[in-house]
Amino acid sequence: MSKYLQLIAHPQELRAVLQWAIWHEPLYPRDPSKESDNLKRCYELLRYTSRSFAAVIEELAPELRQAVMLFYIILRGLDTVEDDMTIPNPVKLPILRSFHEVLTKEGWTFKDSREKDAVVLEEFDKVIHEFSLLKPIYKEIITDITKKMGNGMADYCEDEDFNKKGVNTIKDYDLYCHYVAGIVGEGLTRLSVSGGSADPRLLENPHLHNSMGLFLQKTNIIRDFHEDLVDNRKFWPKEVWSKYAESMEDFIRPEYTEAGVYCVSELVANALEHIPDCLYYLTAVKEQTLFNFCAIPQVMAIATLELVFQNKKVLTSHVKLRRGTSVMLIMRATTVRETYDIFQEYCHKIHARNSPKDPNYMRISIACAKVDQLIETVFPTDKGAKENAAKEEKAEEAASTKEILLVTLLFGGTLALTSSIMLGIAWYFGARFDLAFAAIKENILGIADTTRDEL
Repeated sequence: MSKYLQLIAHPQELRAVLQWAIWHEPLYPRDPSKESDNLKRCYELLRYTSRSFAAVIEELAPELRQAVMLFYIILRGLDTVEDDMTIPNPVKLPILRSFHEVLTKEGWTFKDSREKDAVVLEEFDKVIHEFSLLKPIYKEIITDITKKMGNGMADYCEDEDFNKKGVNTIKDYDLYCHYVAGIVGEGLTRLSVSGGSADPRLLENPHLHNSMGLFLQKTNIIRDFHEDLVDNRKFWPKEVWSKYAESMEDFIRPEYTEAGVYCVSELVANALEHIPDCLYYLTAVKEQTLFNFCAIPQVMAIATLELVFQNKKVLTSHVKLRRGTSVMLIMRATTVRETYDIFQEYCHKIHARNSPKDPNYMRISIACAKVDQLIETVFPTDKGAKENAAKEEKAEEAASTKEILLVTLLFGGTLALTSSIMLGIAWYFGARFDLAFAAIKENILGIADTTRDEL
Protein backbone atom coordinates (compact mmCIF):
# COMPACT_ATOMS: atom_id res chain seq x y z
CA MET A 1 0.00 0.00 0.00
CA SER A 2 2.85 2.41 0.83
CA LYS A 3 4.15 2.10 -2.75
CA TYR A 4 0.79 3.21 -4.12
CA LEU A 5 0.64 6.11 -1.66
CA GLN A 6 4.12 7.18 -2.77
CA LEU A 7 2.96 7.24 -6.38
CA ILE A 8 -0.13 9.25 -5.48
CA ALA A 9 2.06 11.69 -3.56
CA HIS A 10 4.31 12.14 -6.63
CA PRO A 11 1.99 12.67 -9.63
CA GLN A 12 4.85 12.90 -12.16
CA GLU A 13 6.13 9.49 -11.10
CA LEU A 14 2.61 8.03 -11.24
CA ARG A 15 2.29 9.34 -14.78
CA ALA A 16 5.63 7.79 -15.75
CA VAL A 17 4.66 4.39 -14.31
CA LEU A 18 1.35 4.42 -16.20
CA GLN A 19 3.05 5.48 -19.44
CA TRP A 20 5.63 2.73 -19.10
CA ALA A 21 3.02 0.08 -18.27
CA ILE A 22 0.60 1.02 -21.05
CA TRP A 23 2.67 2.32 -23.97
CA HIS A 24 6.21 1.02 -23.65
CA GLU A 25 7.21 -1.40 -26.42
CA PRO A 26 10.68 -3.02 -26.64
CA LEU A 27 12.69 -2.46 -29.80
CA TYR A 28 13.39 -6.21 -29.96
CA PRO A 29 10.54 -7.99 -28.14
CA ARG A 30 11.09 -11.56 -26.99
CA ASP A 31 8.98 -14.32 -28.49
CA PRO A 32 8.78 -17.08 -25.85
CA SER A 33 6.83 -19.29 -28.28
CA LYS A 34 10.05 -19.78 -30.25
CA GLU A 35 12.15 -20.59 -27.18
CA SER A 36 12.96 -23.98 -25.66
CA ASP A 37 11.71 -24.82 -22.18
CA ASN A 38 15.26 -24.58 -20.92
CA LEU A 39 15.71 -21.08 -22.32
CA LYS A 40 12.36 -19.93 -20.92
CA ARG A 41 13.40 -21.19 -17.51
CA CYS A 42 16.69 -19.29 -17.74
CA TYR A 43 14.76 -16.07 -18.32
CA GLU A 44 12.55 -16.92 -15.34
CA LEU A 45 15.67 -17.36 -13.21
CA LEU A 46 16.93 -14.01 -14.47
CA ARG A 47 13.73 -12.25 -13.38
CA TYR A 48 13.78 -14.09 -10.04
CA THR A 49 17.30 -12.93 -9.20
CA SER A 50 17.02 -9.35 -10.46
CA ARG A 51 13.93 -7.65 -11.85
CA SER A 52 15.79 -4.44 -12.66
CA PHE A 53 18.55 -6.14 -14.65
CA ALA A 54 16.05 -8.51 -16.26
CA ALA A 55 14.08 -5.56 -17.62
CA VAL A 56 17.06 -4.12 -19.50
CA ILE A 57 18.63 -7.45 -20.51
CA GLU A 58 15.42 -8.70 -22.11
CA GLU A 59 15.33 -5.63 -24.36
CA LEU A 60 18.77 -6.19 -25.88
CA ALA A 61 19.17 -7.27 -29.50
CA PRO A 62 18.46 -11.06 -29.68
CA GLU A 63 21.98 -12.45 -30.17
CA LEU A 64 23.58 -10.27 -27.51
CA ARG A 65 20.57 -10.76 -25.24
CA GLN A 66 21.11 -14.52 -24.99
CA ALA A 67 24.81 -14.13 -24.22
CA VAL A 68 24.34 -11.36 -21.62
CA MET A 69 21.43 -13.16 -19.95
CA LEU A 70 23.48 -16.36 -19.50
CA PHE A 71 26.54 -14.32 -18.47
CA TYR A 72 24.50 -12.64 -15.73
CA ILE A 73 22.98 -15.90 -14.42
CA ILE A 74 26.37 -17.68 -14.42
CA LEU A 75 27.92 -14.86 -12.38
CA ARG A 76 24.87 -14.82 -10.12
CA GLY A 77 25.45 -18.51 -9.43
CA LEU A 78 29.11 -17.82 -8.66
CA ASP A 79 28.17 -14.89 -6.42
CA THR A 80 25.63 -17.03 -4.57
CA VAL A 81 28.36 -19.53 -3.63
CA GLU A 82 30.63 -16.70 -2.46
CA ASP A 83 27.90 -14.98 -0.41
CA ASP A 84 26.71 -18.15 1.35
CA MET A 85 28.30 -18.03 4.81
CA THR A 86 26.92 -21.52 5.60
CA ILE A 87 29.23 -23.18 3.06
CA PRO A 88 32.57 -23.99 4.75
CA ASN A 89 35.73 -22.83 2.98
CA PRO A 90 36.99 -26.39 2.24
CA VAL A 91 33.84 -26.81 0.11
CA LYS A 92 33.46 -23.23 -1.12
CA LEU A 93 36.99 -22.49 -2.36
CA PRO A 94 37.28 -25.41 -4.85
CA ILE A 95 33.86 -24.50 -6.29
CA LEU A 96 34.83 -20.85 -6.75
CA ARG A 97 38.17 -21.67 -8.38
CA SER A 98 36.71 -24.28 -10.74
CA PHE A 99 33.34 -22.68 -11.48
CA HIS A 100 34.43 -21.87 -15.05
CA GLU A 101 35.00 -25.58 -15.60
CA VAL A 102 31.45 -26.62 -14.61
CA LEU A 103 30.17 -24.60 -17.60
CA THR A 104 31.09 -27.60 -19.76
CA LYS A 105 29.79 -30.27 -17.35
CA GLU A 106 26.32 -31.22 -18.55
CA GLY A 107 23.94 -31.87 -15.67
CA TRP A 108 26.01 -30.12 -12.95
CA THR A 109 23.98 -28.66 -10.06
CA PHE A 110 24.64 -27.61 -6.46
CA LYS A 111 21.94 -28.14 -3.84
CA ASP A 112 23.66 -27.22 -0.57
CA SER A 113 23.24 -23.44 -0.65
CA ARG A 114 20.96 -21.58 1.76
CA GLU A 115 21.17 -18.22 -0.04
CA LYS A 116 18.02 -16.57 -1.45
CA ASP A 117 19.22 -17.19 -5.04
CA ALA A 118 20.07 -20.85 -4.43
CA VAL A 119 17.54 -21.89 -7.09
CA VAL A 120 20.05 -20.78 -9.75
CA LEU A 121 22.54 -23.37 -8.51
CA GLU A 122 19.84 -26.00 -8.07
CA GLU A 123 18.84 -25.66 -11.74
CA PHE A 124 22.27 -24.81 -13.13
CA ASP A 125 22.10 -27.75 -15.56
CA LYS A 126 19.62 -25.72 -17.65
CA VAL A 127 22.05 -22.79 -17.75
CA ILE A 128 24.90 -25.08 -18.82
CA HIS A 129 22.82 -26.50 -21.68
CA GLU A 130 21.94 -23.06 -23.07
CA PHE A 131 25.52 -21.88 -22.60
CA SER A 132 26.69 -24.74 -24.85
CA LEU A 133 24.58 -23.29 -27.71
CA LEU A 134 26.28 -19.87 -27.72
CA LYS A 135 28.81 -18.77 -30.33
CA PRO A 136 32.37 -19.89 -29.48
CA ILE A 137 33.59 -16.30 -29.03
CA TYR A 138 30.87 -15.61 -26.44
CA LYS A 139 31.60 -18.85 -24.60
CA GLU A 140 35.31 -18.02 -24.53
CA ILE A 141 34.71 -14.55 -23.04
CA ILE A 142 32.22 -15.75 -20.41
CA THR A 143 34.48 -18.63 -19.36
CA ASP A 144 37.49 -16.32 -19.04
CA ILE A 145 35.62 -13.75 -16.92
CA THR A 146 34.09 -16.48 -14.72
CA LYS A 147 37.58 -17.89 -14.11
CA LYS A 148 39.00 -14.47 -13.15
CA MET A 149 36.09 -13.63 -10.87
CA GLY A 150 35.99 -17.05 -9.20
CA ASN A 151 39.70 -16.94 -8.36
CA GLY A 152 39.44 -13.36 -7.13
CA MET A 153 36.54 -14.24 -4.84
CA ALA A 154 38.39 -17.30 -3.57
CA ASP A 155 41.43 -15.19 -2.71
CA TYR A 156 39.26 -13.00 -0.48
CA CYS A 157 37.42 -15.93 1.09
CA GLU A 158 40.80 -17.51 1.91
CA ASP A 159 41.89 -14.34 3.70
CA GLU A 160 40.88 -14.88 7.34
CA ASP A 161 41.47 -11.21 8.10
CA PHE A 162 38.94 -10.25 5.41
CA ASN A 163 36.40 -12.76 6.71
CA LYS A 164 36.58 -11.37 10.25
CA LYS A 165 37.26 -7.66 9.71
CA GLY A 166 36.29 -6.92 6.13
CA VAL A 167 38.19 -4.68 3.71
CA ASN A 168 41.22 -2.97 5.20
CA THR A 169 42.57 -0.30 2.84
CA ILE A 170 41.07 1.75 0.01
CA LYS A 171 43.35 -0.17 -2.35
CA ASP A 172 41.80 -3.44 -1.08
CA TYR A 173 38.34 -1.88 -1.46
CA ASP A 174 39.03 -1.04 -5.11
CA LEU A 175 40.45 -4.50 -5.77
CA TYR A 176 37.47 -6.26 -4.19
CA CYS A 177 35.05 -4.13 -6.23
CA HIS A 178 37.10 -4.91 -9.32
CA TYR A 179 36.74 -8.66 -8.79
CA VAL A 180 33.00 -8.57 -8.17
CA ALA A 181 32.00 -5.77 -10.58
CA GLY A 182 34.88 -4.32 -12.60
CA ILE A 183 35.55 -7.68 -14.22
CA VAL A 184 31.85 -7.83 -15.16
CA GLY A 185 32.36 -4.55 -17.00
CA GLU A 186 35.25 -6.11 -18.86
CA GLY A 187 33.16 -9.12 -19.87
CA LEU A 188 30.21 -7.02 -21.05
CA THR A 189 32.55 -4.77 -23.03
CA ARG A 190 34.20 -7.73 -24.75
CA LEU A 191 30.80 -9.26 -25.54
CA SER A 192 29.53 -5.94 -26.90
CA VAL A 193 32.60 -5.28 -29.05
CA SER A 194 32.49 -8.86 -30.38
CA GLY A 195 28.85 -8.34 -31.34
CA GLY A 196 29.63 -5.01 -33.05
CA SER A 197 27.58 -2.93 -30.60
CA ALA A 198 30.39 -0.88 -29.02
CA ASP A 199 33.54 0.96 -30.09
CA PRO A 200 36.58 -1.42 -30.08
CA ARG A 201 38.65 1.37 -28.53
CA LEU A 202 36.90 0.64 -25.23
CA LEU A 203 39.11 -2.45 -24.94
CA GLU A 204 42.18 -0.20 -25.16
CA ASN A 205 41.03 1.78 -22.10
CA PRO A 206 40.20 -0.82 -19.44
CA HIS A 207 39.98 1.84 -16.70
CA LEU A 208 36.70 3.00 -18.27
CA HIS A 209 34.80 -0.29 -17.95
CA ASN A 210 36.45 -0.88 -14.57
CA SER A 211 35.04 2.44 -13.32
CA MET A 212 31.60 1.48 -14.64
CA GLY A 213 31.64 -1.58 -12.39
CA LEU A 214 33.25 0.13 -9.40
CA PHE A 215 30.74 2.98 -9.45
CA LEU A 216 27.82 0.55 -9.27
CA GLN A 217 29.40 -1.70 -6.66
CA LYS A 218 30.54 1.10 -4.36
CA THR A 219 27.10 2.69 -4.46
CA ASN A 220 25.52 -0.63 -3.45
CA ILE A 221 28.07 -1.13 -0.67
CA ILE A 222 27.30 2.31 0.79
CA ARG A 223 23.55 1.78 0.57
CA ASP A 224 23.61 -1.77 1.98
CA PHE A 225 25.64 -0.92 5.10
CA HIS A 226 23.00 -1.92 7.65
CA GLU A 227 21.86 -5.04 5.80
CA ASP A 228 25.47 -6.24 5.46
CA LEU A 229 26.22 -5.49 9.11
CA VAL A 230 23.23 -7.60 10.21
CA ASP A 231 24.59 -10.45 8.04
CA ASN A 232 28.05 -10.00 9.58
CA ARG A 233 29.56 -8.67 6.34
CA LYS A 234 31.80 -5.62 6.27
CA PHE A 235 32.75 -3.93 3.02
CA TRP A 236 33.43 -0.34 4.08
CA PRO A 237 37.24 0.04 4.11
CA LYS A 238 38.77 0.37 7.57
CA GLU A 239 41.07 3.08 6.25
CA VAL A 240 37.93 5.23 5.93
CA TRP A 241 35.59 4.24 8.78
CA SER A 242 38.35 4.14 11.43
CA LYS A 243 38.60 7.94 11.11
CA TYR A 244 35.09 8.24 12.53
CA ALA A 245 34.60 5.37 15.01
CA GLU A 246 36.29 2.53 16.88
CA SER A 247 34.19 -0.08 15.05
CA MET A 248 31.60 -0.14 12.26
CA GLU A 249 28.97 -1.27 14.78
CA ASP A 250 29.32 2.13 16.48
CA PHE A 251 27.55 3.83 13.59
CA ILE A 252 24.17 2.36 14.53
CA ARG A 253 24.39 4.07 17.95
CA PRO A 254 22.70 7.52 18.17
CA GLU A 255 25.81 9.25 19.53
CA TYR A 256 27.74 8.21 16.41
CA THR A 257 25.12 9.33 13.89
CA GLU A 258 26.99 12.47 12.81
CA ALA A 259 30.27 10.56 12.51
CA GLY A 260 28.51 7.90 10.46
CA VAL A 261 27.04 10.49 8.10
CA TYR A 262 30.53 11.98 7.59
CA CYS A 263 31.88 8.49 6.88
CA VAL A 264 29.17 8.03 4.26
CA SER A 265 30.23 11.37 2.77
CA GLU A 266 33.80 10.19 2.30
CA LEU A 267 32.62 6.99 0.63
CA VAL A 268 30.28 9.02 -1.60
CA ALA A 269 33.20 11.27 -2.58
CA ASN A 270 35.24 8.19 -3.47
CA ALA A 271 32.42 6.87 -5.69
CA LEU A 272 31.79 10.25 -7.36
CA GLU A 273 35.36 10.27 -8.65
CA HIS A 274 34.50 7.39 -11.02
CA ILE A 275 31.79 9.35 -12.84
CA PRO A 276 33.94 10.98 -15.57
CA ASP A 277 35.14 7.54 -16.72
CA CYS A 278 31.55 6.25 -16.74
CA LEU A 279 30.37 9.15 -18.88
CA TYR A 280 33.23 8.71 -21.34
CA TYR A 281 32.40 5.00 -21.61
CA LEU A 282 28.75 5.68 -22.46
CA THR A 283 29.69 7.91 -25.41
CA ALA A 284 31.37 4.89 -27.06
CA VAL A 285 28.29 2.62 -26.98
CA LYS A 286 26.73 2.58 -30.45
CA GLU A 287 23.65 0.34 -30.39
CA GLN A 288 20.50 1.76 -28.77
CA THR A 289 19.41 -1.20 -26.62
CA LEU A 290 22.98 -1.72 -25.41
CA PHE A 291 23.20 1.97 -24.52
CA ASN A 292 20.00 1.63 -22.47
CA PHE A 293 21.42 -1.47 -20.81
CA CYS A 294 24.62 0.37 -19.82
CA ALA A 295 23.09 3.76 -18.96
CA ILE A 296 20.13 2.70 -16.82
CA PRO A 297 22.14 1.06 -13.98
CA GLN A 298 24.46 4.08 -13.98
CA VAL A 299 21.68 6.66 -13.59
CA MET A 300 20.11 4.46 -10.90
CA ALA A 301 23.47 4.53 -9.12
CA ILE A 302 23.89 8.32 -9.18
CA ALA A 303 20.28 8.72 -7.98
CA THR A 304 20.95 6.23 -5.16
CA LEU A 305 24.18 8.01 -4.27
CA GLU A 306 22.25 11.26 -3.92
CA LEU A 307 19.67 9.44 -1.79
CA VAL A 308 22.24 8.10 0.69
CA PHE A 309 24.28 11.32 0.89
CA GLN A 310 23.76 13.09 4.24
CA ASN A 311 21.06 10.49 5.01
CA LYS A 312 21.34 9.07 8.53
CA LYS A 313 18.75 6.38 7.73
CA VAL A 314 21.47 4.50 5.84
CA LEU A 315 23.04 3.63 9.21
CA THR A 316 19.96 1.96 10.66
CA SER A 317 17.83 0.74 7.75
CA HIS A 318 17.76 -0.15 4.07
CA VAL A 319 17.01 2.82 1.83
CA LYS A 320 16.15 2.59 -1.85
CA LEU A 321 14.75 4.63 -4.71
CA ARG A 322 11.01 4.92 -5.13
CA ARG A 323 9.64 2.79 -7.95
CA GLY A 324 8.29 5.87 -9.69
CA THR A 325 11.72 7.52 -9.61
CA SER A 326 13.28 4.40 -11.13
CA VAL A 327 10.76 4.32 -13.97
CA MET A 328 11.32 8.00 -14.73
CA LEU A 329 15.07 7.39 -14.93
CA ILE A 330 14.57 4.38 -17.23
CA MET A 331 12.41 6.45 -19.55
CA ARG A 332 14.89 9.33 -19.66
CA ALA A 333 18.23 7.52 -20.01
CA THR A 334 17.98 6.84 -23.75
CA THR A 335 20.55 9.29 -25.16
CA VAL A 336 24.02 10.45 -24.18
CA ARG A 337 22.81 14.01 -23.67
CA GLU A 338 19.87 13.06 -21.47
CA THR A 339 22.04 10.68 -19.43
CA TYR A 340 24.61 13.44 -18.91
CA ASP A 341 21.79 15.75 -17.80
CA ILE A 342 20.62 13.19 -15.22
CA PHE A 343 24.13 12.92 -13.78
CA GLN A 344 24.44 16.69 -13.67
CA GLU A 345 21.08 17.12 -11.93
CA TYR A 346 21.91 14.65 -9.17
CA CYS A 347 25.44 15.99 -8.73
CA HIS A 348 23.93 19.45 -8.29
CA LYS A 349 21.57 18.05 -5.64
CA ILE A 350 24.53 16.49 -3.82
CA HIS A 351 26.47 19.75 -4.05
CA ALA A 352 23.47 21.72 -2.74
CA ARG A 353 23.34 19.54 0.42
CA ASN A 354 27.11 19.51 0.88
CA SER A 355 27.87 21.14 4.24
CA PRO A 356 31.06 23.12 4.99
CA LYS A 357 31.02 21.36 8.38
CA ASP A 358 31.59 18.04 6.64
CA PRO A 359 35.32 17.16 6.56
CA ASN A 360 34.78 15.90 3.00
CA TYR A 361 33.17 19.15 1.81
CA MET A 362 35.99 20.21 -0.51
CA ARG A 363 36.52 16.76 -2.03
CA ILE A 364 32.82 16.39 -2.84
CA SER A 365 32.66 19.90 -4.30
CA ILE A 366 35.64 19.17 -6.56
CA ALA A 367 34.16 15.83 -7.70
CA CYS A 368 30.84 17.49 -8.61
CA ALA A 369 32.65 20.34 -10.36
CA LYS A 370 34.60 17.85 -12.50
CA VAL A 371 31.34 16.32 -13.69
CA ASP A 372 30.10 19.79 -14.70
CA GLN A 373 33.40 20.50 -16.43
CA LEU A 374 33.30 17.26 -18.43
CA ILE A 375 29.71 17.79 -19.53
CA GLU A 376 30.49 21.37 -20.55
CA THR A 377 33.40 20.06 -22.63
CA VAL A 378 31.26 17.49 -24.45
CA PHE A 379 28.12 19.65 -24.72
CA PRO A 380 29.17 23.34 -24.56
CA THR A 381 26.39 25.57 -23.27
CA ASP A 382 25.16 28.13 -25.79
CA LYS A 383 24.99 31.53 -24.08
CA GLY A 384 21.77 32.52 -25.86
CA ALA A 385 20.17 29.19 -25.07
CA LYS A 386 21.23 29.54 -21.44
CA GLU A 387 19.62 33.00 -21.21
CA ASN A 388 16.44 31.71 -22.84
CA ALA A 389 16.36 28.78 -20.42
CA ALA A 390 16.71 31.21 -17.50
CA LYS A 391 13.84 33.32 -18.86
CA GLU A 392 11.68 30.22 -19.32
CA GLU A 393 12.48 29.13 -15.77
CA LYS A 394 11.43 32.54 -14.41
CA ALA A 395 8.25 32.41 -16.48
CA GLU A 396 7.49 28.93 -15.10
CA GLU A 397 8.10 30.18 -11.54
CA ALA A 398 5.74 33.13 -12.14
CA ALA A 399 3.09 30.81 -13.59
CA SER A 400 3.52 28.48 -10.64
CA THR A 401 3.09 31.39 -8.21
CA LYS A 402 -0.12 32.43 -9.99
CA GLU A 403 -1.42 28.86 -9.83
CA ILE A 404 -0.71 28.69 -6.09
CA LEU A 405 -2.45 32.05 -5.54
CA LEU A 406 -5.45 30.92 -7.59
CA VAL A 407 -5.73 27.65 -5.67
CA THR A 408 -5.48 29.56 -2.36
CA LEU A 409 -8.23 31.98 -3.42
CA LEU A 410 -10.45 29.15 -4.62
CA PHE A 411 -9.91 27.26 -1.38
CA GLY A 412 -10.60 30.39 0.71
CA GLY A 413 -13.68 31.24 -1.34
CA THR A 414 -15.01 27.70 -1.06
CA LEU A 415 -14.43 27.72 2.70
CA ALA A 416 -16.18 31.10 3.09
CA LEU A 417 -19.14 30.00 0.97
CA THR A 418 -19.50 26.72 2.84
CA SER A 419 -19.33 28.50 6.20
CA SER A 420 -21.96 31.05 5.11
CA ILE A 421 -24.32 28.30 3.97
CA MET A 422 -23.88 26.39 7.24
CA LEU A 423 -24.49 29.53 9.30
CA GLY A 424 -27.54 30.39 7.19
CA ILE A 425 -29.01 26.93 7.70
CA ALA A 426 -28.35 27.18 11.46
CA TRP A 427 -30.07 30.62 11.62
CA TYR A 428 -33.03 29.31 9.60
CA PHE A 429 -33.59 26.52 12.11
CA GLY A 430 -33.57 28.93 15.03
CA ALA A 431 -29.97 29.31 16.14
CA ARG A 432 -29.64 32.35 18.49
CA PHE A 433 -26.37 33.96 17.37
CA ASP A 434 -27.12 37.05 19.53
CA LEU A 435 -27.03 34.91 22.67
CA ALA A 436 -23.87 33.11 21.49
CA PHE A 437 -22.07 36.41 20.82
CA ALA A 438 -23.24 37.78 24.20
CA ALA A 439 -21.85 34.69 26.00
CA ILE A 440 -18.54 34.97 24.16
CA LYS A 441 -18.31 38.69 25.04
CA GLU A 442 -19.07 37.96 28.70
CA ASN A 443 -16.37 35.24 28.82
CA ILE A 444 -13.79 37.53 27.26
CA LEU A 445 -14.60 40.37 29.70
CA GLY A 446 -14.54 37.90 32.61
CA ILE A 447 -11.08 36.63 31.61
CA ALA A 448 -9.85 40.23 31.26
CA ASP A 449 -11.17 41.17 34.75
CA THR A 450 -9.57 38.06 36.29
CA THR A 451 -6.22 38.79 34.68
CA ARG A 452 -6.33 42.42 35.82
CA ASP A 453 -7.17 41.39 39.43
CA GLU A 454 -4.23 38.91 39.45
CA LEU A 455 -1.85 41.60 38.25
